[in-house]
Amino acid sequence: MQHFYDGQIRRYLTQMMRILANFPVQDGKGVQKDVPVTYGDLTRQVANIIRENSENKLPSAPRIAVYLTGLELDKDRLTDSTYTRKTNIRERAYDSDAGEYLNTQGKNYTVERLIPTPYMMRVNADIWTTNTDQKLQLLEQILVLFNPSLEMKITENFIDWTSISVVNLENVQWSNRSVPVGVDSEIDICTMTFSIPIYISPPTKVRKMGVITNIITSMFDETLGDIESGVSAPILNAYDDVPRAGIAENEFGRKAQSDTAAEMANVNYNTYGAFVSGDNAQLFSNGIVGNKNWREIFEALPGTYAADVSRIYFTSQDNSKTVTGTFTLSPFDETKILINWDTDSFPSDTVIAGRTSIDYIIDPTNYNPTAIKTAGVRLLLLNDVGNADATESPVAWQNADTSATVASANDIIEWNGSKWNIVFDASAATDVTYTTNLNTSVQYRFNNGEWLLSIDGDYPVGTWRVELAG
Repeated sequence: MQHFYDGQIRRYLTQMMRILANFPVQDGKGVQKDVPVTYGDLTRQVANIIRENSENKLPSAPRIAVYLTGLELDKDRLTDSTYTRKTNIRERAYDSDAGEYLNTQGKNYTVERLIPTPYMMRVNADIWTTNTDQKLQLLEQILVLFNPSLEMKITENFIDWTSISVVNLENVQWSNRSVPVGVDSEIDICTMTFSIPIYISPPTKVRKMGVITNIITSMFDETLGDIESGVSAPILNAYDDVPRAGIAENEFGRKAQSDTAAEMANVNYNTYGAFVSGDNAQLFSNGIVGNKNWREIFEALPGTYAADVSRIYFTSQDNSKTVTGTFTLSPFDETKILINWDTDSFPSDTVIAGRTSIDYIIDPTNYNPTAIKTAGVRLLLLNDVGNADATESPVAWQNADTSATVASANDIIEWNGSKWNIVFDASAATDVTYTTNLNTSVQYRFNNGEWLLSIDGDYPVGTWRVELAG
């Protein structure tokens, strides 16, 4: 193994010193002073400088000294030492002249990480004080942080699986002086003992990946055979400019055997479906969501991707309604696109007992509706309320005649001025139902016994398409 040093243990000690830094003490005149923190294991040269080359000079106080006391293998956290993990990283392109990142792809890397080795690091922090009041001030500020531990961040590297650790306070030794104290003027030292579960990582392999920019293949038409000549040759549907009988051509130039197939070619990109959740959309196949990069889809299609200009279409399997919106590729995860929905394309709300909307979505188990009880207010329930067999009902949900309100989760209830009535019975609903929450202007869909965002769900191959700029 070649020599390497990443200062990993040093970083843990440095962060430990930062945790204990900037704690002030206040003297009898009300003047506050920050207590310095130093590393306790001083080299001879540094110690000589602090003493000013004199054996008669006492170190100043108050101060805090941090030092390492032990480092032992933590066998309880051992894992497979041969395990490696590969991560592909794609940078955003950077414009050095403008000093900003661009919305285009930059360099690609493959990072191969080996499993780190776990250790338990023991650290002491000595609190040097000249009187008891100083000690009490510092301990009161420090001890409140450890209940019983405090998180510690070691690096800013987002792929470093050892970047977060914890500091556990194990023990506090009140003083190093014996009792009775006597009349000596030695500095009183209070020792705090900490344990920190750490990992020491071996070097990581980083390889720069190349990008395929052009593929050249040989495509041709084979001579058609016939029985009479005794020649048998296959029909090759070539990607050429010569149309064939019975072959349709869609807007993207791809050949298909029928109009239906041509329409499918417009949406069937690499046989991936799309999964929509709120304002996000991801590709999926074989039951795995997010296993395809959207940029690869864009590069395979005619036109150019343009943020908030390019458009995507989804056709619902419930009502054949097509919703649309412009999209932007996520700058942090290119398996996601962020969609700005065109709400005018959403399905029309279903008329439910004279209305197409609700006012609030609430959990009746922890909400008191008294403040919103006005005639005509409608609520979508997230949980059951009331029980027909119960002798007592929740007071907040009683009707004007003290009778109990009984409704189930997913029901819609309406206050008529004296009583809560069920206007939508979820248990009896068989049709797909749409309604909009007036409080948030969000549309919801009821299907298969549950309410979801109207646009949420799976869109299989053939039910979605992308329209790029140009």
